[in-house]
Amino acid sequence: MYTSVLALLCLPLVMASPCQGGDRYKTAIYLTTNEQQNSVVALPIGRNGLLGNGTSIPTGGRGASGLLASNNQPSAPDSLFSQSALTVSGKYLFAVNAGSNSLSMFLIDQNDSTKLTLVQEPLSLPGEFPVTVAASQKKNLVCVGFSGAKAGISCARFSAHGIEAMDQLRPIELGQTTPPHGPLNTVSQVFFAADEKMLYSTVKGDPMVNNTGYFASFPIQDGKVSNEGVRSSPNGTAVLFGSVVIPGTNDVFVTDASFGAAVLDITKDGKAISAHRGPIAGQMATCWATVNQRTGTGFVTDAVVNRLVEVSLADASVQSSIDLSANGDPGLLDLVSHGKYVYALSGGNGTTEAAIVVVDAISKKQVQHQSLAYLGAGKSSAGLAINWS
Repeated sequence: MYTSVLALLCLPLVMASPCQGGDRYKTAIYLTTNEQQNSVVALPIGRNGLLGNGTSIPTGGRGASGLLASNNQPSAPDSLFSQSALTVSGKYLFAVNAGSNSLSMFLIDQNDSTKLTLVQEPLSLPGEFPVTVAASQKKNLVCVGFSGAKAGISCARFSAHGIEAMDQLRPIELGQTTPPHGPLNTVSQVFFAADEKMLYSTVKGDPMVNNTGYFASFPIQDGKVSNEGVRSSPNGTAVLFGSVVIPGTNDVFVTDASFGAAVLDITKDGKAISAHRGPIAGQMATCWATVNQRTGTGFVTDAVVNRLVEVSLADASVQSSIDLSANGDPGLLDLVSHGKYVYALSGGNGTTEAAIVVVDAISKKQVQHQSLAYLGAGKSSAGLAINWS
C-alpha cells in the first residue's frame, strides 16, 4: 500500500512538449502551487534559456495562505510571506507544505530534471505554517522556517533514504497565529552560508509598532545546527526579506520591504552589519532577491510594482530598472538566475494568470512570458528554484 500511494502521488500531470535547445532534460525550474493539494510545477529550460511546457507533481501535502493583517483575508499573491518555499540540493528537491505542517523530499531524475519522485511520505514537522526551506549538500542537512503559532527553525539530516526526524524547534517569538497575519512579523527565509558552516535566517519586524526585524545565524558543528543563534539588527533595516550570499564573499545581498535593498557584512561570529543601504525609488514591497553571476549584479522584485530592479553588489545602488508592465502582471515574487537570464514568478491575482517572466539580464529585455495556469498554478503560487545538473 505504501508503495502504491507513493506511485500515485508521483504521477505527473504531463503537459510536455520539447523545448528549444534539445536539452530540456538537464535544466529545469520549479515552484509550488501552494493549493489545498500542493504540487511542484517543473518546467524545462532549453539551451536558449527559454522555458518549455512542464509537469505538475503532487507533494502529498497541503498548501495554505497566510492572512493579511490589514483585512484578515487570505494573502494572494505572496501567500507565504517568504522566499524559498522550495529548494534544490544536489539531486534532491525539498518543498514545504504550509497547510499540513510537512516537508516533501523528491529525487530529481538525472536524465530529466522535470521528472520528480517522492523519496518518502511528507515528513511531519514540529512547527506550524512552514514557509521556507534550505538544504546543504555538503552537510546533508535540511532546515525549515515556520511563521505560525509555533514559529521558529527546525533541522534534520537527510540521505538517499529520506529525511530523518526533525530536531527541536529553535523558537522565534513572533506571537503569531496559524495561519499567520502578515506580511510583517513573520519569518522571511532560511539559507546556508557559502561555506555551509552557518545557517542564516531573516525575520521581518513591524515598524508600525517599533518591532525591528533581525538577521540570525546558527553555527554548524559536527553535522548539527546549534540550538542557540546570534541575532543582529543591522542599522537602517526593519523588514528583512529575501537574501542571497554574494559569491566569493562573506556578504549577503538582502531586500528590505521598508526601503529597497542592502548589502550586509557577516562577521566571523555571525553578526550582520549594514555595509550599504540602497533605497529604491517608487518601491512598494521589495521582497525577493537573486544574484546574476553573468552581470555580477543583484536583481530584486516587488509584489506590487511590475519591474525588475538591478542593484550593485558593491554598494546596493540601483543600476537599472526594467519595466515589465506591458505583460499585464500585477507584480513579481520569488526569482532565480541562470546564465544571462533572470526568471521571476508572478502569482497573478485571480484575474491575471500566474506566470514566469524570463528577462535577459544583459539586454534588460523580456524574452518570454510563460503562463502557468494549465499546470494548476494560480495566485497562491510560491517559491522558485532551479536545477542545472
